[in-house]
Amino acid sequence: MIKSVFLHGLDSSGCGTKGRFFSTRYPDMMRPDFNGTLQERMTHLRIVLGDGGQFIVVGSSFGGLMGACLAMDQPERVHRLIMLAPALNFHEFQVPERKFESEAVLVIGKDDVVTPPEIVVPAAEATFADLRISIVDDDHLLHRTFQELDWGHLLRQD
Repeated sequence: MIKSVFLHGLDSSGCGTKGRFFSTRYPDMMRPDFNGTLQERMTHLRIVLGDGGQFIVVGSSFGGLMGACLAMDQPERVHRLIMLAPALNFHEFQVPERKFESEAVLVIGKDDVVTPPEIVVPAAEATFADLRISIVDDDHLLHRTFQELDWGHLLRQD
């Protein structure tokens, strides 16, 4: 069985706005809390996910960066990656030499000044071979958009 996990942003938690949304609609979705550096967060994520299984990873902002790093480090574990305004403009992120095959979805606001689409979209295109991009009429938080996404389709098990 494929599990789903939500990775929150830098200054948020698994109980933030998006975390609460997922907790009410998808109570089986994991929503762990993270803090510290990217490396510390990635170490904690690997502990949370354990040694086996596949995941649908939903990452918001810094959580989207974490999801991308997980897909690059352990592509066999990421069934689908859904990145909401991912921080692929973070200085530690490096575009890989070859694209990864993990199915990836990118949703980013055209008015996002934290993770600007003109930087993040090309980085995502250079990272993932199977990428769907939605540039929406929203800002970095995606508060006008994320609840309206087709989560039933995005979180499907196939």
